[in-house]
Amino acid sequence: MEIARTRAELDALTGPARAQGMIIGYVPTMGALHDGHLSLVRMAREEADLVGVSVFVNPTQFAPHEDFDAYPRQEEHDLSLLEREGAAFVFLPSRDELYADGYESAVAPGPAAEGLESDFRPHFFGGVVNVVYRLFSAVRPDIAVFGEKDFQQLQVIKEMVAAQGLPIRIAGGPIVRDAHGLALSSRNAYLSPEELRVARTLNQVLYDAASSIRNGEAPDYVCAGAAQSLVDHGFASVDYVAERWDRVLAAAWLGKTRLIDNVPAI
Repeated sequence: MEIARTRAELDALTGPARAQGMIIGYVPTMGALHDGHLSLVRMAREEADLVGVSVFVNPTQFAPHEDFDAYPRQEEHDLSLLEREGAAFVFLPSRDELYADGYESAVAPGPAAEGLESDFRPHFFGGVVNVVYRLFSAVRPDIAVFGEKDFQQLQVIKEMVAAQGLPIRIAGGPIVRDAHGLALSSRNAYLSPEELRVARTLNQVLYDAASSIRNGEAPDYVCAGAAQSLVDHGFASVDYVAERWDRVLAAAWLGKTRLIDNVPAI
């Protein structure tokens, strides 16, 4: 497995493969890898000849009050996991390398970014499309794989790629859950044992809501009830429970940890 920290090093790694017509797969991450991330690497390996992963904690998608400084970083551990999964290269750019021309973005999020996450993190998708566009420009993959846990983000990225005419296929990888149904997330490390117990009720509440919608109940009514159910189970607050893209999506807080999840509604 090769390591690249600059665009020049990355080009040296991917150029020969690209010249041979090999399909390049790519998984962008912020590190603190878990089996959810690794499942995306496995998916990319099934689709591509050469698979790379980036690890970059992107400052432009964090607001000043959010957890940029506290976000878990474990480079050596991440590299060990990626080597074991058969990643061919890892791109580890510095902030200066990726934002050499400043933080101004050449792209903006489209309609898919409206509502849900944007109502509570208005800065978020602007930062996401900024960094993903820069990473795509550096890696130049044929296929990129994103997790479906961040379902709205997946739609925003697909929309951005289409709007910019980028020759990249965007694939969504299924959510990976623990034995109790909790979606794997790097931020789960913040949870206390009691918060972890409560967190594991999120998935079941969403499944119950999706079942009610499939049975013909009004989505707005069902989602309002699901939000109250989360509070009753012990969540400190609920940002949203909503039906969109044939999914029931939610974001809720336990202490200082914000959890998101979604399940199919059809």
